[in-house]
This record gives sequence, structure tokens and C-alpha cells, in this order.
Amino acid sequence: MFKFLRVPEKIFGLVMWLVSLAFATFLIGLGGKVVADLPRLGDRVTIDDYVTPRDALPALRSELRTLEPRVRDAATRQQQGRLALDSARNAYNAARATHQNWLATRTATTDPSQDPEVIRRTRELDELKSRERQAQVSMEAIEREQLDLAQRADALRVRESDLLRDAQAAFQRAQFWQELRVFGARLALTLPLLVIAGALWARKRGSDYWPLHRGFVLFAVFTFFVELVPYLPSYGGYVRYTVGVIATAIVGHYVIKAMRRYLAQRQAAAKQSEAERRHALSADAAVKKLAANVCPACERAVMTTDKAPANFCVHCGLKLFDECGNCHTRKNAFFHYCPSCGSVGAGQTA
Repeated sequence: MFKFLRVPEKIFGLVMWLVSLAFATFLIGLGGKVVADLPRLGDRVTIDDYVTPRDALPALRSELRTLEPRVRDAATRQQQGRLALDSARNAYNAARATHQNWLATRTATTDPSQDPEVIRRTRELDELKSRERQAQVSMEAIEREQLDLAQRADALRVRESDLLRDAQAAFQRAQFWQELRVFGARLALTLPLLVIAGALWARKRGSDYWPLHRGFVLFAVFTFFVELVPYLPSYGGYVRYTVGVIATAIVGHYVIKAMRRYLAQRQAAAKQSEAERRHALSADAAVKKLAANVCPACERAVMTTDKAPANFCVHCGLKLFDECGNCHTRKNAFFHYCPSCGSVGAGQTA
């Protein structure tokens, strides 16, 4: 971009872009703080605000919060009760197996002196069975309590879901209007920025303060596409694409007009004499175009055949290269001074 500029011009061009970007950055930061505060124009609506009756949802949630620790406690007691029941059942089964083995021995020996021992062991077995039954009854009570609590919690959750579903329509309407208000505030802030940016772009390009104006244009474009477009309501896609269509149409209109003016200028230049066309050309622009192997007048590629030097444009006849009047070195016809001996070029004065 800066290949054919002087070194200070390169530096100044870069510095001006840095000034534009810095100015845009600080404007974006300031605008972001302002835009971020716009939603505070109204309190954020929640679906709870539209549940009727108003005290039904807090009461349900309060009861649910009360039930939750009781459900957890019942689950813990159920685990403990199951362990106690398993322990009692295992103890009874072990004692029963031992008792049956002992009875088999008693039958085989037919010793009457062992009858009191049979009675004692039977009583112990009955006591273990009673403990197992007590543990089972306790377990059944805990499971019944747990089932009642779970059913009550499920009923409360279903009721909460019904209340929220009934409030959904009113909540969505309120949310839509709140988003619309916030979007309107953002739009009221963004549109003037876009108008000012468009005016600066149209009228201030090339002015002394264009780097600052360019920074403002960058800020306005950023504000529109980053601070406004993402917060559009549900129909925002239509707005985004509509803006894109309009912007493309406007840019296309000016591009087409610019192309027509360029073609008209090329046609008018083609009718001029070689001297008139040369006089109308800027020496710096001509040197730059020739360095790119393009004719400064008709802007077509410089062409030649075999090894013949391309001293003239084959399309419009413009002289491109000549000889130094002092050292006869072939040089660019638009050079002010001969690059070999430093003599003043043709048509130039020292």
C-alpha cells in the first residue's frame, strides 16, 4: 500500500490509522458503558411476576423446601432400617439353622435330659423372629412415610408447573414489550451515530481531521452491529438482512456511478492527443503505474513483442520511456531527473 510513498508519508499514514483505531476504541468503551446501562430503564421481568394468585407460588416453594429435608431424612432412615432388617433376618436364619441341627441331634440320641435345652433354644428363636418382625414393621413404616412425602412433593411440583405454564403467555408478552423498549432505547442511541458517521464519510474524507472522523465511523459501525443487532427482538433477523440489502443497494449504486464516470473519463482521454494526455497525468501516479507495468493513460498492461523495448503504449500511443539528453540512458519518460547522470528530464527545469 505504501510502497511508492516517501518514508515520512508511510509513517504518517500508519500513525493516522493508529489514531483512528485508538479514537474508535475509546468511543466504543464509552458507548459500551452507556449501552450496558440501558436495560436498567426497567426492572427485568420474571415469570413469577405473572403467576396467579400471587402468593400461590411462594407458598408452594416454601412447602417444597420444608419437605426436602424430610425426604432426605426418610431416605437415610430407610437405609438404616434396611440394614437393621437384614441383620435381624440373618441372625434369625443362623439361629434357626443351628436349632434344626440341634433338634436332629436330639432325635438321634433320644436323651430326655435335653428337653429343657430344646425349650430354651425355641424361645430364643422366637425372640429373634420377633426382632426381625419389629425391624420389618419399622421398615414398612419408613417406606410408607417416604412414599407419602414423595407423592406430596410430586403433587407440589406438578402444581408449580401448572402455575408457571398458565403464566407463560402473559410473561412472554411482558418480556417482548420490555425487550422492545430496550431495543428502542438502543436504536435511539445508535441511529444518530450512523447518520453522523454517514455524513462524515460523505463530506469529510480527505479533510485534515479525517483520521478522527474515520475513528468515529468505525465506532458507529461497531455500535450498530455489536451493541444493537445482537439485542434485536425475535424479528431481528428481518431487520439485519433488510439493513444488509439496503446498504448493499446503496454501495452498489455508488460503485456503478463511479464505474460509469471512470469509463466516461477513459473515453474522453482516448480522444485527446498524446501531449494532452501526458499533461493531464501526475508524474508520481504515472511512475507508480509504470512500476506496476500499467500504462498511466489507458491503464492497460504495457506490452511489446520479442525483445523490442516498450517505449510507447501499444493501446493509446503514450510515450512511456525515452532517452536522457545528456547520457542517452533509456529512462522512464516521467522521471524528473535521469537516474544515471542526474540531468533534468525532458520538459523539466533544474
